[in-house]
Amino acid sequence: MDEKLGRIRRQQAAAPGIMMAKKKISDKPSSTGEDRESVVIRFAGDSGDGMQLTGRQFSNTSAIAGNDISTLPDFPAEIRAPAGSIPGVSAYQIHFSSVDILTPGDEPEVLVAMNPAALKSNLHDLKPDGRVIVNTDAFTGANLKKANYEASPLDDGTLASFQVIAIPIATLNAKALEGIDLPRKEADRSKNLWALGLLYWLYDRPLEPTLRWLERKFAGNDILIEANRTALLAGYAYAEASEIFTTHFRVREALIAPGRYRKITGNEALVLGCVAAGILAKTQVIYASYPITPASEILHGLSTYRRLGVRTVQAEDEIAAMGMVVGAAFGGGLAVTGTSGPGLALKAEAINLAVMAELPCVIINVQRAGPSTGMPTKTEQGDLLQAVFGRNGESPVAVLAQSTPSDGFDVVLEAFRTAVRHMVPVIILSDGYLGNGAEPWKIPDIESLEPIDMFHPEGGGKPFHPYERAADTLARPWAIPGTAGLEHRIGGLEKEDVTGDVSYDPANHQRMTDLRREKLKKIADFYPPVEVDGDGEGDLLVLSWGSTFGAVRTAVGKCRGEGRSVSHVHLRHVHPFPNDLGEIIGRFGRVLIPELNGGQLLFLIRSAYLVGAEGLNKVEGRPFMVAEVASRIREMT
Repeated sequence: MDEKLGRIRRQQAAAPGIMMAKKKISDKPSSTGEDRESVVIRFAGDSGDGMQLTGRQFSNTSAIAGNDISTLPDFPAEIRAPAGSIPGVSAYQIHFSSVDILTPGDEPEVLVAMNPAALKSNLHDLKPDGRVIVNTDAFTGANLKKANYEASPLDDGTLASFQVIAIPIATLNAKALEGIDLPRKEADRSKNLWALGLLYWLYDRPLEPTLRWLERKFAGNDILIEANRTALLAGYAYAEASEIFTTHFRVREALIAPGRYRKITGNEALVLGCVAAGILAKTQVIYASYPITPASEILHGLSTYRRLGVRTVQAEDEIAAMGMVVGAAFGGGLAVTGTSGPGLALKAEAINLAVMAELPCVIINVQRAGPSTGMPTKTEQGDLLQAVFGRNGESPVAVLAQSTPSDGFDVVLEAFRTAVRHMVPVIILSDGYLGNGAEPWKIPDIESLEPIDMFHPEGGGKPFHPYERAADTLARPWAIPGTAGLEHRIGGLEKEDVTGDVSYDPANHQRMTDLRREKLKKIADFYPPVEVDGDGEGDLLVLSWGSTFGAVRTAVGKCRGEGRSVSHVHLRHVHPFPNDLGEIIGRFGRVLIPELNGGQLLFLIRSAYLVGAEGLNKVEGRPFMVAEVASRIREMT
C-alpha cells in the first residue's frame, strides 16, 4: 500500500501546479480541519457513472464515523436513457451531521457533477456560493449539446456565483490506473471512486470502510479490487496534494443513545419488520408480489430470509399476487404483499375478498408519482384516498403510514398485530422517498418486542360458527381449513351473521355491513394517545402524515424557536383516525396540513371534523423542503 501511495503522489506532483503531499493518507479521520455541524452533498452523473453506489458508500462511511445521516437517492425511470442526456441523470444527496437530523437537507452545499447534464439538472438546487466540483473531461461539444447548453457553463459565467473546482477526473483516474491490466472502458468505470476519494479527504472521512467493501464486492477478481482501490486512493491523494482546497472539514460524531446501529433504508426496514413478525408470531411469513418500482427491493430482500421461515413468490401479475396472499391468510399464515399505486389498483378486487372473508393480511404500498405509470422513480403521497376508499361497495380496511425509513420496522409489526387481532386487511403507505432513503437505526433486542398473538380455534365441543365475534374487537375466529369440526364456507358472497352461510337477505346485509364498519372503528381503541409536539393548544396545529414528518417536524421546531405559537401532530393511524384527534384539533385556532398530493388528508380531516383546515400541497415528485413548510407557518402565525 505504501508503494502504491508513493506512486500516486509522484503522479500528482508531476502535474502542473501540484505540490507533493506532506502527510500520510490515513484510514482514520484527522483531528485537524474546520468544524461543521452538518453538511449536505449531492453526487450527480450518468446512470452508468455509479452515483448511487458512490452516495451509498459515503453514507455508510459517515454512519460508521458516528454521524447522523439522512439520504435522498434520485434516479431516472428510463432503464437506458441516452448517455449524457438530462433524462439519464442519476443523483444521490446525503445530509450528515453531528446533531440529530430528520431530512436530507434543503440545499446541497457541494455538487459533484460528472457531466454537463448532471450540472444542468442539479445546479438550481445548490446553495448560493456553494461548491461545484465538475469533471471537465465530460464537457465536450457533444455532451454540451445533449444537455442543451449553447456554450460551456464553465466559460460563459453560468457558475459565477459558485465556487468552481474544475478537475479532469477521467484523465487523472486513467493516469492513476496505468499499469493495471484493464481495458480503458473498464478503467473509466472507477472514476466515481476517484471522486469519492476526493470527497473523503475534503470531509475527513475514513477510507477503510470502503476499502473493506471493495474486497468483499470484487472478491476473487484481484484486478477490479486493485483498480477501484487505486482510484479511491488517487482521488484522496489528489485532494491532499493539489492544494485546490484551502482546508478540509470535520463533522464530529453525533450524540446518540448507546446501542448497536446500522444504516437502513425504508424498504430494508419493511423487510426486517416482516421477518421479525414471523419470529414474534412463531409462524411462517408468506410474501407474494409482482415487481414494481419502488417496491421491488422488498421482494428481493425477503427472498434472502428463507432460513428464518419467510416464503416469497414472484407472481405473474398483481392480481395473482393478491390472490395468493388471500389464500395464504386463509391457510393461517402471516400473509403480506408489496406494490405501488398502479399495483394497488389491480389488487383491489382481491383485497375486497379479504374484507368479505374477514382474513388478516398486510398490503404495503410504496407510493410513487401518478396517475397511471406517472413518474415511477419519483415520490408522492397520492394514494391515501385510494387506500381508504379504492374498492367497490362498503369495504373498510385499516391504513397505517410509515413516517421515516427506520419506522418501517415498527409499522409492519403494528400492521400484522392489527390484522390478526381484528381479522382485517391492513394497508401500509410508504413512498419512494422513504423506501430508498436511509438513516441510522438502533437495532432492537428481539426479546423486548411484543409478541404477535395468533389464535386458531380447535375442533370439538359446541358447533362452530365462523362469524361469531369477539366482544372487544368484533373479530371472527381464524379457523384453519381442514381442522375437524371447523368446516365452514368462505368466499366473496355476502355471509349470514354468525353462521357464515351465503345470504341475500337485505336486513342481514345491512347488519354485516354495519359490523364490518364498527369492527374497523374498534381498531382505534388500541391506539396510544396522540402525541403533540409543542404546546397542547395554540394558534396553529400542523397536522402531517407519512414521509412529510422530517420536514414538518424540523420546520415547526424552527418556528417555535422564533417564538411562534405552533405545534405538530404526525399521524401513523390514518384510517380509522385516533379517537382523541378531534378533541386535539379543537384546541387550535387554525390547522395546516402539508401533503405531497392535492389535499387528500385535508379532505378526510374536513369531512371527519368539520373544520376549516388549510393545505400546503406539492406534487413535483420531490419531498418538501424545510423552508417551504416554515414559510407557510410564518404566513399563518
